[in-house]
Amino acid sequence: MQKEQISVFNMFKIGIGPSSSHTLGPWRAAQQFVALLQQRQVVELVVQVKILLYGSLAKTGKGHGTDIAILLGLSGDDPVTFDVTQINPKVDKIKRDHQLILGNHQPISFYFDDDLMFLFNESLPFHPNAVTFQAFLSDGKAVSETYYSIGGGFVVRENETSDASHEVDLPFPIDTAADLLHWCRKTGLKISEVVMENEMAWRSEDEAKSKILDIFNTIKECIYRGCHTTGYLPGGLNVGRRAAALNKKLIGNRPYGNFDEWVAAIRETGDSFKNILDWVSCFALAVNEENASFGRVVTAPTNGAAGVIPAVLQYYLVFCEGYTDAKIIQFMFTASEIGSIFKKGATISAAMGGCQAEIGVSSAMAAAALTECLGGSQRQAMMAAEIAMEHHLGLTCDPIGGLVQVPCIERNTMGAIKAITASQLALQTNPDNAKVSLDAVVKTMWQTAQDMNSKYKETSDGGLAINIPLSLPEC
Repeated sequence: MQKEQISVFNMFKIGIGPSSSHTLGPWRAAQQFVALLQQRQVVELVVQVKILLYGSLAKTGKGHGTDIAILLGLSGDDPVTFDVTQINPKVDKIKRDHQLILGNHQPISFYFDDDLMFLFNESLPFHPNAVTFQAFLSDGKAVSETYYSIGGGFVVRENETSDASHEVDLPFPIDTAADLLHWCRKTGLKISEVVMENEMAWRSEDEAKSKILDIFNTIKECIYRGCHTTGYLPGGLNVGRRAAALNKKLIGNRPYGNFDEWVAAIRETGDSFKNILDWVSCFALAVNEENASFGRVVTAPTNGAAGVIPAVLQYYLVFCEGYTDAKIIQFMFTASEIGSIFKKGATISAAMGGCQAEIGVSSAMAAAALTECLGGSQRQAMMAAEIAMEHHLGLTCDPIGGLVQVPCIERNTMGAIKAITASQLALQTNPDNAKVSLDAVVKTMWQTAQDMNSKYKETSDGGLAINIPLSLPEC
């Protein structure tokens, strides 16, 4: 039986930073809880809501904006459309007025310090990222539900069973890399083409292509905005934004007024190894500085690793002449399938597997996508994904101050460069000679995740998070 059916648009989701598991997931969980109250027709009876944060959500929740996301989710706001410039004003108003408009409909009293609890020393067994919502009703009854944010913005309600109505008949069911290779061999289709055939079980080909180009437009805007915004990141570490200064230095006096003109100007800077390295780093820094600033980003497959795939895709568009809609779609579809295989066979949650589950997976996704787009075979694309992950195995998640800033932002530059290197290695190698399969590295990554000490799993209890004096007190 298939483990899970994952669409391209489950892997790539538009949201708001800084974390898919600690911001986007809890936001979605809050929305689901409000929808449940509406479904049960008790919203108008609610007089109080309490929120209990457990495990990693408690320990690094403030640094990741979990509290902010939950307040906005309970208020009926959506991360895809909410104006990011209004985040702080709205949250400040809730705190100041001690009032929350539940589902944008029901006013309830809300005292931030009393009604939102960070249970630092408590954890639930299913997943480290757990949140319980308790709604107290005017008739004396209460509604309580627990949700788990399992990575990449995916949310599971406690004791939730699969809904058969959501299942579709996929022409090419895939759980593992071996399954993917089987279908590629049987049909002769590229990875991206297999993905498209499956995607059409949910939507038309035209809709799928249109939606992925919408995703790309969000990525494009994020990169461009990040490369032209200066200042310091919020949160108290006083980390300065670097992408804008690097962009200005690299671009020189070349004129441009929009994204396409900027791409043309970047090409004029040359294709030396050093120049390309600088630009790839610039692209990755730009996205994750936006992410750290509560900007609009795309989970790829997570927010903490949101810069890797955009940086490698932008490298391909600028330096490999891949700037066409068809190539963008091919890149994103291929990447999504590799991410799905890791999610099914291991995890994309740093709270479960450390940063190998985020930067490592995104690097593998980007490596496979770049390889296919550069003309590599299906096996070479999977080999590239394996190489990329193999050299992220054991990577810990130890954010200083619980913020998605240090070392998270720079890690995206490293993940992007590793993806490009892995792709180049795979393209120059006969996959018949490969000693390690993609499935083997997925299995190994999961075993490594299970063996990893919890202090290296997005808790800020170990590693750099405790050895750098800038750490914030709540972590």
